[in-house]
Amino acid sequence: MIPRELKYTKEHEWVKIDGKEAVFGITEHAQSELGDITFVELPSKGSDVKKTDVLGTIESVKAASEIYAPLSGKISEVNELLSDKPETINFSPYADGWICKINTNDESEIETLMDAASYEKYVKE
Repeated sequence: MIPRELKYTKEHEWVKIDGKEAVFGITEHAQSELGDITFVELPSKGSDVKKTDVLGTIESVKAASEIYAPLSGKISEVNELLSDKPETINFSPYADGWICKINTNDESEIETLMDAASYEKYVKE
């Protein structure tokens, strides 16, 4: 399942652009590869981030994986639900399982993200 309205990174993160705000999380593909998620280290609200900065970690029964900033900007909100219920990402990666929101400061970076068709091809390779 690859929602067509979202953008994607090579690190298997999805991004929903809403004006200057970007909501992001990990894709269905990423969560299925990780297996049962047991812990999510969230970034700090108010932090300035650059595209590809490590923001935190997702741990599962199989592995640990770093979370990367898909765009540069300031963290405006984090999904506190994941602190108590990290498994939400397994059940709802594109809705309730979002990781954080970033107020973007370089809109040209959006153009570097993959569309759904490109991401689907990337996953199959």
